[in-house]
This record gives sequence, structure tokens and C-alpha cells, in this order.
Amino acid sequence: MENLYYIVLVFIILYMITRHFIHKFLKYPPRPFLSIPIIGHLYLAKKPMHRTLAKISNKYGPVVFLEFGSRQVLLVSSPSVTEECFTTNDLVFANRPKLLAGKYLGYNYTTLTWSSYGPHWRNLKRIVTLEVLSNKCIQMFTDIRRDEIVALISSLSKRSQKGQWVVVDMKSWLFKVTLNMIMRMITGNKDEPEARKFKEMVEESFALSGASNIVDFVPMVKWMGLNSMEKKMEKLNQMKDSSAQELVELHRRNRAGSSLEASTTIIDVLLSLQETEPKYYTDEIIKGLILVMISAGTDTTEGTLEWALSLLLNHPDSLKKMSNEIDNNVSSSRLMNDSDLSNLPYLNGVINETLRMCPAAALIPPHESKEECTVGGYRVPSGTILLVNLWAIQNDPKLWKEPTRFIPDRFVDVEGQRDGFKFMPFGSGRRGCPGEGLAMRMVGLTLGTLVQCFEWERISTEKVDMTEGPGLTMPKAHPLVAKCRPRSHMVKLF
Repeated sequence: MENLYYIVLVFIILYMITRHFIHKFLKYPPRPFLSIPIIGHLYLAKKPMHRTLAKISNKYGPVVFLEFGSRQVLLVSSPSVTEECFTTNDLVFANRPKLLAGKYLGYNYTTLTWSSYGPHWRNLKRIVTLEVLSNKCIQMFTDIRRDEIVALISSLSKRSQKGQWVVVDMKSWLFKVTLNMIMRMITGNKDEPEARKFKEMVEESFALSGASNIVDFVPMVKWMGLNSMEKKMEKLNQMKDSSAQELVELHRRNRAGSSLEASTTIIDVLLSLQETEPKYYTDEIIKGLILVMISAGTDTTEGTLEWALSLLLNHPDSLKKMSNEIDNNVSSSRLMNDSDLSNLPYLNGVINETLRMCPAAALIPPHESKEECTVGGYRVPSGTILLVNLWAIQNDPKLWKEPTRFIPDRFVDVEGQRDGFKFMPFGSGRRGCPGEGLAMRMVGLTLGTLVQCFEWERISTEKVDMTEGPGLTMPKAHPLVAKCRPRSHMVKLF
């Protein structure tokens, strides 16, 4: 038995040394020396992943080659190398890796998020860009955003007895307002039971997608029957598909019984396209687009709002400066609206600084190389997963002055402009997020109106806990609870 132990140990050592020299001979990027058979560098994967990967990059450089089980991973954490990936090699890295989340939560890799680059993906991107999230469409839903924000501030105001301070769980309120906005854009109404059901499914989707699914990297786990994540994804997919199909059928019946031709909701727009091209615009395509919008438009927006308000509560001077800017540029006789956003540079600075420090996606969703290419002077083989550590880039002291400090003014001045690839909260290249315009309006109008209408304070003298929790969209570990009360001169507007 003892001899067998030594034989195995010698085999592992020889394996690592051989792999190391082969790796150098092939001119692959630097990597941690210890790559264990079967699991590779997975032993290094500790949460939160963006911070763990940042430490690896600090040690080995801005381009690192990792082996996550059977998958090869290229870790990038510098603007110049990121630019090379999303410009020179943008087409090479335009695919998505085949992960279980894409199979079960992305309609077998056919949604905009999970589909690989090709005619199908290009058509989906065209639909979203021209039909669903165009400037005209975003403008068309202005009243929905305003109505939901009015409902939010009215509800918060009613909780305050005679203008007294009230303690509020802001995470649940912010999720509710963003989900209501998206649901009304898609369906035309905000059925409360239906919205709650989608809220639960969105939260579970991000929890499952953000979890480390070992089967994606070590397939033998599935052969051994040890994977429970796949069953959870399959069950969640069935629930989401059933709920989305109900929405599609409801709108199809309503359209059949109406003489109106106008497409007033996103489902209506998609069903009208289905009527002209039924073979392409199948129910699966429509459901996929609907579910992507609900998922991408709610959790990320709510998270950004929660981080922004938390940062403002921890920096009362910034909160006061933002409040004064709104008072000076928006009449006290009305609530702010979309047209005010361009005249509020400090508000926009607060949002951008929040997205810098706490990006909705700390790691840009993974890409995969379709052929061998060169990145940073190193060879990168075909089928390599690309991970860009956005959090590391946007919090790099070599790129940002005092990166751990909340300084919204850096986005009012020259430093904070979108120069190159050191600030890209919505990604870049072909697969950059098409919802940036809508997201910035939703966040700007919601945050601005909350500050315009209420005074805000922490629930204690201690600062708001800014610890990051696990998940795909970097949520707060501890949901924000804050105190608010209506500003006296705004009560009449409620």
C-alpha cells in the first residue's frame, strides 16, 4: 500500500512538471504551477471569485492561463489586453461556452445571452436593438417608468406617519419597482402574483447561474450521479417556460379578439413578427427574449440601485451634493423626469462611480474562442473560455486614483469619461449589453426621484455593510435597510 502511495505521488509530480514544460513550449500565457490531475486549478476557486481571480492576476500578470477541470480558461485583467480581445479578436471570442446554465436556462443555447455567434444570434441582436430596446421603444415606455416610480414614492410616503422616520427594506422595494417596470413593458400590466412568481424565478436563476457547477468542468461528476445542480436547473426551466408560455398565449388570444393593430407591449411586437415569419419567430424564440429581458433587466438594475444608495448613505456629503443638484435643476413643483437626466452630471457621476466600484457583472459573462489566436503575445488555443475580470480593472490602483474611495466627481471630470477599456460596465464588442440605454434611465430616474423626495439616513451610526455576496450579479451580502422620511416641500406632490 505504501509503495502504491509513492507511485501515485511520483506520477502526479511528473504529470505537473511535464504539463508545465509543454505549456511553456507551446507559448501559452503564464499559469499557476500546481495543476492537479482532473481538477486542474479548481482548487484555487474561492468566493468571491472576482477577488480571488484578481489575486491570481496580481501574482502572474494581466494574462493568465488556467485549467478549470477539463476547460481551458484565459483570465484577463488589463484594459489593453481586453481591448485586444474585443477588437482584434472580437469575432474569435464571439461564442459562448456550452455550460449547463445555457442548456437549461437558455433554451438549449438559443437565447440572445447563450447563443453562439452566427446568423441566429445576429438576428436576435437585431430584433432587440431595433424592435425592443431602440431609443423610440425606450421613449414609448416613459410613462410606465414614471408611473411605477410615483407608486414607489407614494407607498414609501404612506409608511411614514406624519413625516416621521421609517425603516425600510430597500432591496425588496427596489426589486419590486424594477420588476414592475419590466413586466409592464413586456406584458402591459403588473399582475402581482405573476410578478412575485417571476421574481422568485429570477433570483433562483442568478443563484444557479452564478454557482460553480462542477459538472461544467469535471464531467465525471455527472457519470457518478453526484450532480444535483442540473436537476434544479431543469426544474426551474420547466417553471419559467410554463409561465412564459401562459403570457404568450394570453396576448395571442387578446390580439385575436381585438381589431387594434398597434403593438403596445414587447410581447405584441414579437407576436406581430411571428405573424409575418412564423417559421422563425417560434414561441421558443419569443419566450427566450422575454425571459432574457426579465432576468437581465431586474436583478442587475435593482442591484445597482441598492449599491448606489448604500454608497450615498455611507457618504452623506455626496448625498447632500446630489440632492442640491436636483433641487437646483428640477422645479420643486414637479417630479424629475427623463429629460432632466442630461442636466444632472453629479447624479450620473454617482451612477457611474457605483458601476465602477460595484459592477453588476464583476466578471464579464464568459466568451469562448472558436479558433486559435494570439492575446498579449501569447498563444490561446481554440475552445478557451475568456474571463475578463471587470471588477479588477475598474478597481486597479494603477488605473484609478484612490480606487477604494467613492468619488463621483471623477465621472464629472475628465478622468471618468469612457476612455478605452478601463471602464465598461456594460461589456464591449459584439456581445456588449444592448440594454445600456434603458438601464441608465431606469437607474437614473429611480435613484434621482428617491433623493428628490426623501431624506435618507443609516439605521445606526455604523456604516452600511458593503460586503459582496455570492451570485452572478455581485449582490450585497446583507440587503440594504435604511431610514427615510418625506422632504417637507415634496409632500404635496405625493
